[in-house]
Formats: sequence, structure tokens, C-alpha cells
Amino acid sequence: MQLLDGSWGRFHSLAQPTKACPMTTEQALRRLRALGLTREDEPVARALDYMRACLSGKLQLPDRREKVLNWDAFEAHMLSAWIRCFAPEDPLALPIAQMWADLITTAFQSGQYDEDAYAEAYRKRIPVLHRGERRIAVAQFYMVELLKGMLDAETEGRFVDYIIHNPGGIYYVCDACIAEPPPDFASKQASRYIAALELLADYPCAPEKLRFAKDWLLANKNADGTLRIERLLQRL
Repeated sequence: MQLLDGSWGRFHSLAQPTKACPMTTEQALRRLRALGLTREDEPVARALDYMRACLSGKLQLPDRREKVLNWDAFEAHMLSAWIRCFAPEDPLALPIAQMWADLITTAFQSGQYDEDAYAEAYRKRIPVLHRGERRIAVAQFYMVELLKGMLDAETEGRFVDYIIHNPGGIYYVCDACIAEPPPDFASKQASRYIAALELLADYPCAPEKLRFAKDWLLANKNADGTLRIERLLQRL
């Protein structure tokens, strides 16, 4: 289903499937990653070339440009996060990641998340384009993926603590607080919860911060002895 340009049509995962576009590029990338494919594999290599072309401005994403936020900034944020999933040291994505690392460092400088500090630093880098435009949220998939390996140890610990205790979880991944494991292991909610743990597991502080989640996984191991759980336990 991959197109000649390296995409699968529309990019953003929330785009509704149609007969002409049954799968978005994000959905395809998520599945390829789950299967263990890397940038050495042809489908991923072609997708990376496509995303780099969009990030550099040589190509444009076919998605509708939303006006609820600065779409140019969001596109760069989103594309850089996905590029770094497969190529962490990519020279096009790294400057974008560094900009967001600087913003997040400022937001947590006081020891905890400071919304006003984030807003002030944000608007110095990202101008308002539309009336009523909101800021790109902190607790969401792209931010967590983008900042891996970009924060100093102190800021990383504060950031991960914030994500774990955010009442709304991680947007696009899990909509419940990560500090509270779901009661039913064999559920869609638990699957989303495990996806959030997998996303955070690459942070060096994760084994310490997510010890409670590892205990939950071990307590439910007999309920689901899949390879996915085993791999996650090894990372935690």
C-alpha cells in the first residue's frame, strides 16, 4: 500500500480512513515499528526520505491544515518525532528536537511544570497565526518521542514525572493517568496503557520512575505471556 513518494497518503493518524486512503502514513509507521523494521529496511527508508522532504519544504503533507494551532510548527514537531523514531541523530530533525528540549527545560526550571514559563518561551519561538490558537501540548506522543536523549538528567526526571502523573495520560496514546494502572489487564485500556509504558521506557530514568508499572506487569504476567510484555519488562 505504500505510494511511490514513500508515504501512505495522508499523514496524521487522526485522519479518518476512506476507500482512497485506507491507512495514514503514521498508522503504517507505527505498524512497521511494532514489527521491528528499522531504517535499513526499504519501506522505512523510503518513508524517511519522504518525511525529510516534507520537513525541508521540498514536499507538502496532503493533510488539512488545522487552524487550532500553528500548523507549520506542528508539522515540524510531528515529522521530527517520527524521523527520530527510526533515525535519532538525523541532522534535519535534531535542531527541531533541540528547540523543544530548550522549551521544556525552561518550563521545568522551577522544579515542576510551569505553564506560564512554557507559554512565554513558546511564544518567543512560535508566533500566533490565528485568533484563539492554542499551544502544542506537552503531554502527547510527539513530545515524549521527540525529546528522547535531548534533556539533562534533572529535567528529564521532572518531565517524566509530569507525564506519569498527568491526569489525561499521553495524548494520542493513552487517555488515563499512567500512575494508576488499569484494573483489568485483558482490556483495550490496558493495551493503551502498555503502549504508554513502551513510549516512556527509552528514557534512562524509566526503570526507577516506572517501578510500580513493572510490578503491575509482573503481577499480571500469567494473564498475558506475550513477547511484547517480555520485551517491555526487560527495558524496565
